Amino acid sequence: MKLKNDKYRKSRGGYSRLLELSCANCGNRLFYYQKDGPGILKRIYFDRIFNSELIKNKELICSGCKHHLGTAIIYEKEKRPAYRLLLGVVIKKILKAKEGGE
Repeated sequence: MKLKNDKYRKSRGGYSRLLELSCANCGNRLFYYQKDGPGILKRIYFDRIFNSELIKNKELICSGCKHHLGTAIIYEKEKRPAYRLLLGVVIKKILKAKEGGE
């Protein structure tokens, strides 16, 4: 997987990492996500999700346990579609470059 290098990454300091996101309820792996910049994970932008059929659904729901994880929004500051995550619903694991993806 190749990380995206665009204006959003540059506006957050050019620092990115690849995360493996899993459901905190059942442990089911959801998808890989490119997190740009420091800070906690509040939103998941659609254009940063890798290997997922979940993109662009109205709700983010775990395919394993059907637990509700987040809601689709348009992030007004950047006019980007994203999921607003509920607190504590995902487990994130930072991947090294060679681990990323299938």
